[in-house]
Amino acid sequence: MSQIIKTAPTPRIFLFDIGRVLLDFDFESSLIKLIPENIENPQELIRKVLKRKDALEIGLIDPARFASWALKILVSNASPEQFYQAWQQIFTVNESMWRCVRKLANNNHSLFLLSNISAIHCPWIFTTYPEFSCFRHKILSFEIGALKPELAIYKYAINTYRLNPISTIYIDDQPPNIAVGKAIGFQCWQYDLNDHQAFEAWLEEQLLSD
Repeated sequence: MSQIIKTAPTPRIFLFDIGRVLLDFDFESSLIKLIPENIENPQELIRKVLKRKDALEIGLIDPARFASWALKILVSNASPEQFYQAWQQIFTVNESMWRCVRKLANNNHSLFLLSNISAIHCPWIFTTYPEFSCFRHKILSFEIGALKPELAIYKYAINTYRLNPISTIYIDDQPPNIAVGKAIGFQCWQYDLNDHQAFEAWLEEQLLSD
């Protein structure tokens, strides 16, 4: 893989999703720690909170209001700061993908983030995981006011950074997001955390096709 990237003749544009691509995540295991032990059906309470996650990630609700509402739903005595910590500490690093990212960055490919994410996670996530500095630009849903797979967030990326879809490689784990990416003309890969090798084989073909 490293040899293929080093010999790629032309730098390419890459759009990377974050969740279950660069970082795996588990909201449930983190949020359940906020719920008193005597509460029945804590998983159902967590599901209610997560159903409203899109409103947070599109910027329709600010973190303070969301934390206050969520703590009531969770019947929790935790402070807003403790809620923020629980909401943040959901990630584990996908080191296989980060090795690939470092190689791509070292070989002058332009790396962009395209993520549904909230102000609770940003900028915290970028200081906690400093290798995000490999990414030249960050297209974040809560800043744009649009969520994947809405066409608006993809159009924002294309228009703001003058991307040529045909030569742009897009990696995401969600089928609806990939479907929109393909419709736009991106070179897409639906990533599976459990099959990183398939991605590397596909990427090798993409870089050799230049």
